[in-house]
Amino acid sequence: MPSNFMLRTVNTVHRALLRISFGRLGTEYFGMPVLELTTIGRKTGRPRSVMLTAPVVDGDDYIVVASRVGDPTNPAWYWNLRADPAVEVSFRDGPRRSMTAYVLSREQRAPLWSRIVADYPVYGEYEQRTTREIPLVRLTPAGKSG
Repeated sequence: MPSNFMLRTVNTVHRALLRISFGRLGTEYFGMPVLELTTIGRKTGRPRSVMLTAPVVDGDDYIVVASRVGDPTNPAWYWNLRADPAVEVSFRDGPRRSMTAYVLSREQRAPLWSRIVADYPVYGEYEQRTTREIPLVRLTPAGKSG
């Protein structure tokens, strides 16, 4: 599994690519749109940002996958949004928007997971690497119910 250092490095390089190309490069990854998710650190209380793919875009809502490349533990950003679901999202290097994060129930997750794995088989590979159920999170504009 990738180390925290490696994951942070990939995120830093990705963010830099977006900035130096003025958003012309890095807005998609393996055919999926990319977003920057900013959560509030549950331990530090400080903003924490991570670059993620959004394999499902449903109007103004985005579905993100807490896969951590199939690691046995959930990513830190997942625990941060569980502690405080008020997040900010910049979709495809666009303006930051206040959003609310909802962890999908098993029933809500099932049809979306099937669709995601069919469209992007890498997530099925991540699922094979872990014993945990990989969470799906819906990001919804603030004020809209999830």
